[in-house]
Amino acid sequence: MKKLGLFFTFLTLCSGSSALAQAYTDLNQNGKKDVYEDLMASMADRVDDLLSRLTLEQKVSLVVGMGMRIPGMFNMEIPEKVAGAAGNTFPIPSLGLASAILSDGPAGLRIDPVRDSTSGKTYYCTAFPIESMLSSTWNTDLVQEVGKAFGEEMRDYGVDVLLAPAMNIHRNPLNGRNFEYYSEDPLLSGKMSAAMVKGVQSQGVGTSVKHFVANNQETNRMTVNTVLSQRALREIYLRGFEITVREAQPWTIMSSYNKINGIYTSQNPDLLQTILRDEWGFEGLVMTDWFGGDNAVAQMQASNDLLMPGTPPQREAILQAVQDGSLSVAVLDANVKRVLTLVLRSPSFGRPPYSDNPDLAAHAQITRRAGGEGVVLLKNDQALPLGDDQKRLAAFGIGSYEFVAGGTGSGDVNEKYTVSLVEGLENTGRPVVGTLQSMYEYYIQAEKAKQPKRRFFFEMLPPLPEMPVETNLANRMAQSTDAALITIGRNSGEGQDRNVEGDFNLTAAELEMIRTVSEAYHAAEKKVIVILNIGNVIETASWRDQVDGILLAWQGGQEGGNIVADALMGKVNPSGKLPTTFPVNYGDVSSANHFPGVELPGEEQVLIPGILSGKPAEVVYEEGIYVGYRYYEAFQKPVSYPFGFGLSYTTFELSGLNISSAKWIDGLTVSVTVTNTGTVPGKEVVQLYLGAPGKSMDKPVKELKGFVKTKMLNPGEQETVQIKLSGRDLTSYDTKRSAWVAEAGRYEVLVGNCSDAARLTLPFMVDHEMIVEKVHDVMAPDRKISEMKPHK
Repeated sequence: MKKLGLFFTFLTLCSGSSALAQAYTDLNQNGKKDVYEDLMASMADRVDDLLSRLTLEQKVSLVVGMGMRIPGMFNMEIPEKVAGAAGNTFPIPSLGLASAILSDGPAGLRIDPVRDSTSGKTYYCTAFPIESMLSSTWNTDLVQEVGKAFGEEMRDYGVDVLLAPAMNIHRNPLNGRNFEYYSEDPLLSGKMSAAMVKGVQSQGVGTSVKHFVANNQETNRMTVNTVLSQRALREIYLRGFEITVREAQPWTIMSSYNKINGIYTSQNPDLLQTILRDEWGFEGLVMTDWFGGDNAVAQMQASNDLLMPGTPPQREAILQAVQDGSLSVAVLDANVKRVLTLVLRSPSFGRPPYSDNPDLAAHAQITRRAGGEGVVLLKNDQALPLGDDQKRLAAFGIGSYEFVAGGTGSGDVNEKYTVSLVEGLENTGRPVVGTLQSMYEYYIQAEKAKQPKRRFFFEMLPPLPEMPVETNLANRMAQSTDAALITIGRNSGEGQDRNVEGDFNLTAAELEMIRTVSEAYHAAEKKVIVILNIGNVIETASWRDQVDGILLAWQGGQEGGNIVADALMGKVNPSGKLPTTFPVNYGDVSSANHFPGVELPGEEQVLIPGILSGKPAEVVYEEGIYVGYRYYEAFQKPVSYPFGFGLSYTTFELSGLNISSAKWIDGLTVSVTVTNTGTVPGKEVVQLYLGAPGKSMDKPVKELKGFVKTKMLNPGEQETVQIKLSGRDLTSYDTKRSAWVAEAGRYEVLVGNCSDAARLTLPFMVDHEMIVEKVHDVMAPDRKISEMKPHK
């Protein structure tokens, strides 16, 4: 009673609400708590009690959000509790029911950093490494630790639900939001997402795993109809979400903008009820993506509980549908109960006031450590780490001075600072040559002055053109410095996909810079290292042989420059592995010929020009299950850098592969010993792939089924790791039987440190076909899809 009284007093003081004051007075006069206020009662009883007190209008309001603020475009229906948050649920002050606060995003909390310019108080958040970089760690414990830091900032800034993690598959490298997503592989995606969810939710706040599902492009993202087979949907696009739900139970799931096989995901009960809830056991709430779908009543009927950000017309449509009988009260009540559950478990209900003072310094250190494990060393011809005698460094490329912390849109963060490469090097006591730095800074300032002003936070300005590097300049630098660093930078974000030319492929100026600098430094017998400050895959095959080292730095958040400097100097031994394949050229990608689909007749829908808009469109996933390494290996396509690849400053040996049985009996345990055979400490990633018989249906050559990252191994030190296989790991989805089926026959365990270097192998037998799980025959396409099949 006392705690609840303090809570009401706090809310009353903050809001000045007479209704809240009256609610507290009534509570005191009654002398007892209502059931929904009793934290000792079961959540089901609390929700039922609260539901019984609601009017129809209040129920309808609870399933529709309170709008969002975009200056000049949209406004909130209530005052913002946390400025810059993406949305709020409907409050009912008379019942002490506050709004739950929802905020982006995948690389850090996104709220307004300055609210009152006269107070001096700031609300900066930590910009963590992008998800592609976190998945490059292959370290679920570390990702869970990052999630915990996320959750601490949410708790301290008064945010209840993080609109993340995002976990759509890297189907095509031109997707503008791949930086927000983990991998081309559903197992790696699912394990990373589950770790993030566990970390965030350990702090008593929630997550919204997104975008559910097959939302793999930004072009016409609000209108596109994704046409794909049930097998591809189940094995590639749903599987990561399934792992996350079963292992971590996120508080919420966010449905995606697109249609699947003709029906908007937010309006599809087969997806949101049958698969998500009935098959997987999801217990939480489903919300729409912002302004997603086109029928509020259909969304209610599909078990899409909360419409975000929410509009008055949606409220009116739902109320009318209940009143005319086209939407049952029972369906509405089921949705409302899930919203009430979310609100009652949120910090906004019945918790002490938040501090607005998170430990940003500690979180910066976590960022630096996580980024250090996510850096991927792609090439090293005795170029790294830099030696003590390489003190004079030349930094070429505008990216060396304008480091990209992360992508744009809802994946952006308002961080206090971003450490550039040159700042990171200076922090290690290796400042770059000042004359070259001055040239770049002058050039960057002049080019920025030519750019248009950003109209809203979603908008991505065109990239600055690379500064030409003349031969004379390169020669002078080669004579006066000990090594050359070249940074290639890329950015992308919400609302638009990338281009092949000048984005996936390097520009002519970038290629000329690499050639000119490399020739000058090699003539002086000095090394050239390229740093890739990118959020998405780029072409490397045409220029990689010209340089001595390539360090994939991804977008490391606010500590990006320090992270790279740590790796360059050997303070951190790179242990990252690629979560997605780098193809030789874009034409080698399995979806290249049908991305992003075709536009259909009809009018364009526009909410925010270029961001929330789209023409009627359709994309057919003709590649089926052959995405990423599954395609390159099955179709024998050479790649630039394979899935799971990453070098180290030391060497490792994998030996002693063992499986618990040569015959399948309710599971297997695989063990292998990792030895550091080099001269410096390091970590290695053990990757377990499985090859299946492939007699009754097409199968990839092999699929990732488990992974373990070792501890830090000193030179000569060993560690034996174990990975368990379950029956589900053996299966593929049999469309004819709507079941996950493991064939009888010979399976092969393949273990290594990369998808194309899984050289330790052992077989085991499955004597009889196993139907591991029967599911529902839902979400079939309305046509036959001519899917790719490898030649046998």
